[in-house]
Amino acid sequence: MSAHVLSFSQTEPEKPWAVSFRFLLSLYAIVPLCVLVLWFDRIGFDDALRQALPSSPGHFLLFQVLFGTPHIIASNLLLLHHRDYLATFKTRLLGMSAFIVLVFGIGSLFIPYTVLYIISAIWTVYHVLKQQHGIAKAVCRLPPWAFYMQMWLSVLAGVFIYLGIFLKNTLTPEQAEWMLTLATLFTALLVAATLVNQRQVPGAFGRYFLWANTLLVVASFYVYSQHYYFLAILMPRLVHDITAYSFYVTHDVNRHGNAPQAMPYRLAAACRLSPAWVLPVLSLLLTVVLQVHGDAVINWITLTLFDVKLYKAATLGIIGYLALMHYYTESFIWSAGSPLRRYIRFGT
Repeated sequence: MSAHVLSFSQTEPEKPWAVSFRFLLSLYAIVPLCVLVLWFDRIGFDDALRQALPSSPGHFLLFQVLFGTPHIIASNLLLLHHRDYLATFKTRLLGMSAFIVLVFGIGSLFIPYTVLYIISAIWTVYHVLKQQHGIAKAVCRLPPWAFYMQMWLSVLAGVFIYLGIFLKNTLTPEQAEWMLTLATLFTALLVAATLVNQRQVPGAFGRYFLWANTLLVVASFYVYSQHYYFLAILMPRLVHDITAYSFYVTHDVNRHGNAPQAMPYRLAAACRLSPAWVLPVLSLLLTVVLQVHGDAVINWITLTLFDVKLYKAATLGIIGYLALMHYYTESFIWSAGSPLRRYIRFGT
């Protein structure tokens, strides 16, 4: 990002809320909880829960409504609500939009679906785990080589877990075995790297964060290997989504708490509601609309006007576009020097 984009004349804003590292670390409690649920189900109920859960989280509408899509929509709304953010990042946003249309829109006419899916899967896993390692970096203070070793081993293990779960119905037995083998290899390398790199971390709290990210991948691998696919996706998704919302809500309270600057926040203030409610409520409502009714509404419009029916225009097209934009923008909007970062501070 160019230097002139990062120059802001405003005085440092008051920041009554802070993103708590202890709160973020507490989210990893879902990891041992899911492992205990697996053991409890296996020992006490003969895998009844595993058989009752959908074979893929994507088949469970409630999962789609509660996890993944809401924080993606919230991230996009955060930029759209603020003209200064759009002005700062408009070149990047337009460029990425053109890239998505070119590769995933026009490109889908001749690029095999599986190839596009694998690209999206790798990007998804990279985005999820990079966020967690990026936050932990401030606490762990690893040297760059150790930080990237931890992150890339996590991503590689995560990619093969993700593909093993979501492509399991299209993989041959040999391919499924290769997915499991590669996931095992990179998970084992991650544990070994963590044992070595923990010596670089100053203080016990940093080591807790380091191991929390490692055990998130290890536990996801373990429950995936035991065919509890829903739990394997639930753990990183819950940690990632709530972590993201902690940034969004902290930003909104610190920016709009005293003087709401956009219509949704002024409306919340008129209703005597904290700005902390705005993005969670809006993003959940829009998710329900798009996931439950979006395809039907768009098809009604296109059939009425053009006598054309579109395949999953909302759930695949609109949400897919917003997801890719989210993966891209989250890589820089919280970086040092970003206008959004001015409203974020950290605490324990």
